[in-house]
Amino acid sequence: MRAVFDEHGRRSLIPTGEPDAHFECDEVLVAVGQDNAFPWIERDIGIEFDKWGLPKLDEKTLQSTLPNVFFGGDAAFGPKNIIWAVAHGHEAAVSIDRMLNGEDLAVRPAPRTRLVPQKMGIHAWRYDNAISVDRRLRVPLRDISAALKNIKIEVELGFDPQLAAKEAQRCLNCDVQTVFTPKLCIECDACMDICPMDSISFTANGEENELRPRLRAPALNPSQDLYVSETLKTGRVMVKDEDVCLHCGLCAERCPTGAWDMQKFLLEMTHAGAGCRSAGTQTASA
Repeated sequence: MRAVFDEHGRRSLIPTGEPDAHFECDEVLVAVGQDNAFPWIERDIGIEFDKWGLPKLDEKTLQSTLPNVFFGGDAAFGPKNIIWAVAHGHEAAVSIDRMLNGEDLAVRPAPRTRLVPQKMGIHAWRYDNAISVDRRLRVPLRDISAALKNIKIEVELGFDPQLAAKEAQRCLNCDVQTVFTPKLCIECDACMDICPMDSISFTANGEENELRPRLRAPALNPSQDLYVSETLKTGRVMVKDEDVCLHCGLCAERCPTGAWDMQKFLLEMTHAGAGCRSAGTQTASA
């Protein structure tokens, strides 16, 4: 067998015609990997399968070539993780609901988003914004002598409550966003001075390839978007590089006019039911 890779990097094993190789062994340990297999689905009922043995699906609706059959999880696109499986279940449920109500499956209801201010006082927030410089904690392991004596015992002992809490403090609070209001900014540069990561710059605007190198922390990765404000009173713009922001909230604490705020981002996906239908969406937005 020889390995052949397609344009997406997926490997296929192609017979070379060479004779099978045989190896003398005292013992063989068979490592059985999990794979999708649908031999129990008749091939003449309308469900088509690709060369990998997976059902051909619409990636958005999860509908198969047999209109009333939907797939999700590992059965849809191969092994991924539980988060993808849950998401597939939600999307398939929306598709089924819309199909049963005679609506277009390809029209997907948009999710709702909200930004909720986190400020409770001058230096108080509804989230823990303390910066932790600790490196990732190692999971405690069982003594090696005990682990080698019994192959069935767990080697990793897991975190106790104290270590778990300490590890959780490393969270960057990515769901809490820095929100900038240009009309409130007096360009005192206090936020720029206090930022521990130099993620904020006040500078003259310009073309992106010319602007990136002259930020306080040059943002040389073009795939990482920058937040550029509208033109301020002095003709400058505020540029923020989210790639290095710690979401610590120091800019909002230092700002004398409240131009900076820390707001929690909430995403509310539309679930199957009246809210996912066109009529329900129109009623909700009316």
